Amino acid sequence: MSFLAYLLKPLAYISLPVMVLHTLSQSSPLVRYYVRLGIYLSALGVCSVWGVIISIAFALVGRRFDTNWMVARTFLLLAGKPLDIKFQVEGEEHLSKGPAILIGNHQSMLDVLYLGRILPKRSSIMAKKELQWMPLLGQFMTLSGAVFVDRGNNAKAVRSLAAASQTMKARRISLWVFPEGTRTNKPEVDLRPFKKGAFHLAVQGGVPITPVVVENYYRLYHKGVLDSGTLKIRILPPIPTTGLVAADVPELAGRIREQMLAVLHELSGTQPSISEDPIPSSTNDPSQETVISTPTDESAARIARRNGSDKGAETEEDEGMVLVDRPVS
Repeated sequence: MSFLAYLLKPLAYISLPVMVLHTLSQSSPLVRYYVRLGIYLSALGVCSVWGVIISIAFALVGRRFDTNWMVARTFLLLAGKPLDIKFQVEGEEHLSKGPAILIGNHQSMLDVLYLGRILPKRSSIMAKKELQWMPLLGQFMTLSGAVFVDRGNNAKAVRSLAAASQTMKARRISLWVFPEGTRTNKPEVDLRPFKKGAFHLAVQGGVPITPVVVENYYRLYHKGVLDSGTLKIRILPPIPTTGLVAADVPELAGRIREQMLAVLHELSGTQPSISEDPIPSSTNDPSQETVISTPTDESAARIARRNGSDKGAETEEDEGMVLVDRPVS
């Protein structure tokens, strides 16, 4: 056996199951789904390790705040190409070169893929403080410039947001936040009520808010389905917050939500519908969203379905976890 043949021998053992899976995926939608999901999750795993390496390397050369940009682009290459998922982006010129709060609608773990297309340099994420002490993940997030917020109680949350706004301005970085707080992967086009943390952060720092909307892609990805296709993304003009105070946050959050919802319907090719139930009101507490309306049992169930996951109420409080999201089984 030649030396070249010896080196290539392991590939024979790998290529056979790959060919079998490829053949089965062509005939079985379920196998196709799990093969493609496996590719996606494997790419996430590779990028988790890659992120630790890149964060150390970039920190050494003075580019630590470009770590998330590099990891996101790598993930787009590793997962987007094999799955043949492309993006059509409008308004990319609105991505601020200075500090800004970037907010987007949150549908599923597939959102990580579109972040690989649009996440700008010198950007990071907002995360709950407990994650700072997790092995590997905490070190990666710290080195990449993540802004940690203590959401233990309202007083700590307010102090953490104030410190985070100063950190963001001093580092001149932008923060990505999912203001819905959890995923909304369903055929109906809608947005959950926005949590207020991102808006308090923008107001305290006097930085603009740049909304990003990706069309509803339930047709492309949900349980049992993971198809190829092109998704439309629109980046809206930055909304200034200079001169605003904490009392302005509820109106600001509501106004931006309505703007994003209108764009979401436009991109998804649907018409807004009038909800039977009012959107639950919330307090100005940046760490908790308290429902103050008293709906009937039936309407409460509808609100719970709207605000929770398909499998029950969500308990995620973190508004900025984008690279460690849980897959939807």
